[in-house]
Amino acid sequence: MPSRFNIRVYGLLIQAGKVLITDEVRSGVQMTKFPGGGLEFGEGVTDCLIREFKEELNITVKVHDLFYINDFYQVSSFNNNDQLMSVYYYVSLVDGDIQTTETPFLFETEEPQCFRWMDLQVITKSDFTFPIDKIVVEKLTS
Repeated sequence: MPSRFNIRVYGLLIQAGKVLITDEVRSGVQMTKFPGGGLEFGEGVTDCLIREFKEELNITVKVHDLFYINDFYQVSSFNNNDQLMSVYYYVSLVDGDIQTTETPFLFETEEPQCFRWMDLQVITKSDFTFPIDKIVVEKLTS
């Protein structure tokens, strides 16, 4: 049974009918998810999201409307002691160039992470690794 919370914050960056996603390898596990990451102590959720986009993509985003928060019990896929709370916001690009690839898991740097655009007309929940992301995809495309 989990003994702590793990708060995750993700951004939905949509341009020209496509949403930005990330392919990553963490702890030997391949995953496809939305950009974002973990809330740090002393940090607000929107500040977390701005920081994560700066760290991962070297871009500045503006955080807009809240899109979704999971309202059900979800244990972390990586640590059975963590109960996840995932928060999703719409974001827009303020400054910077987004480096993307067309091919999943095509890493061009030492960091095992790459980004790509997925068309909202063809994206499905099976494109994503984690249960909460799958729900977000269903809501985005319905």
